[in-house]
Amino acid sequence: MKEIIRKTKKYGILFLVAVLMIYSAALINYSFSSIDREGKKVVTVDIPTGSGFLQIAEILTREGIVRNRVFFYSLAVIKRAIRTIRAGEYEFSTSMTPLEVINKLIRGEIKIYRVTIPEDFSLKEIAERLAYYKLIHEEDFFDLAEDEDFLQSLNIEAASLEGYLFPDTYFFNRSTSTRQILRTMVNRFWKKVTPEMIAKAKSKGFNLHEFVTFASIVGRESGNSEEKPLIAAVFANRMKKKMPLQSDPTAVYDLENFNGKILRSHLKRKSPYNTYIIVGLPPGPIANPGIDSLKAALDPAPVDYLYFVSKRDGSHFFSSSLTEHNEAVYRLRSSKKSNPK
Repeated sequence: MKEIIRKTKKYGILFLVAVLMIYSAALINYSFSSIDREGKKVVTVDIPTGSGFLQIAEILTREGIVRNRVFFYSLAVIKRAIRTIRAGEYEFSTSMTPLEVINKLIRGEIKIYRVTIPEDFSLKEIAERLAYYKLIHEEDFFDLAEDEDFLQSLNIEAASLEGYLFPDTYFFNRSTSTRQILRTMVNRFWKKVTPEMIAKAKSKGFNLHEFVTFASIVGRESGNSEEKPLIAAVFANRMKKKMPLQSDPTAVYDLENFNGKILRSHLKRKSPYNTYIIVGLPPGPIANPGIDSLKAALDPAPVDYLYFVSKRDGSHFFSSSLTEHNEAVYRLRSSKKSNPK
C-alpha cells in the first residue's frame, strides 16, 4: 500500500512538473508572439486614474490588445506590474508582443502630444489649439486664466493670463491637468523674459505689464519678424506725440467670437481696448507675444515713421507724414491691395 502511495505521489509530482513546463512554454510563446500576426493596427487606449489591474486588463481586452487574460495576468505577476501601471493615454500596435505591452505600461510610456503655439496667439486661440488635442477643459482654462489666487501663485500682477502664456512648442499628455499646462507655459514666459529685459523696459518708461501689452500689439499687427521693429517704431513715435495708436486688432480684441474682416464700424466702437478712441496703451495685452515681438518692443527701429499700410503680401508701406501715408493708401486702393491704417 505504501508503495502505491509513493508511486502515486511521484506520478502526481511528475504530472504537475509536466503541466508547469507546458504552461511555461505556452506562456513564453505567448509573451513573445505578436498580438495580431496578420495585421498591424494602432490602438489608442485611455487608462483612467485610479484603475485597478483587473479594470486595466478589461479595457485592454475590450480594445483587442489582450487576447488571453490568464497568460496576461501571469505575465503581469512575473513582471510585478500589478501595482506599477501609470494611468494615461497609451498607443499600442497590434504588431507588439504582450511582453512589450506590459513593459510599456510599467514604464508609463503614455502618448505625448507635440503642440506648437504660434507667436502672438491670443488666449482664445491658444485654448482652441489645446482643446483640439483634448488637452484642456476649456471652462477650467478660462476660469483659471482670470483666477486671482492662481495668477498670484504665478507672480503675475494682472487681471488675466493674456500675454503671459509664452508661444513655443510644448509636449503634453492628456493626464496633465489644465492648471499644470498653464503653469508650464507661464514658467516658459519667465525663462524667456529675463530680468535684463524687464529692466530695459523700465528704462523706457514701461512696467512689465505695459511692456507685454505693447509687444502684443506689435505682434498682432504683423507676422513679419523683420518688420516688427518698424511697427514698434510707429507706435513708440505715436505715443511720444500723444497720438492714438490706431491699431486695428485692438478694436476687435474684446469682441466675443470675432472672426472676420475688421470694418470701419469696429474702429468706432467704444471699448477700453480700442486704440482708435483711447490714447496710449489698452489696459492689457491683446495676445501672447513671442520673442520677436518682445525684442521689437524693447528696440524699435531708429526711424521717424508714424503710419503704415498693409500691402496685402505680409509687408507694409511706412510713412513719416500724413500726406505721404494718404498717397500710399490711395495708390494701394487703386491697385486693390489696400488695408489702410
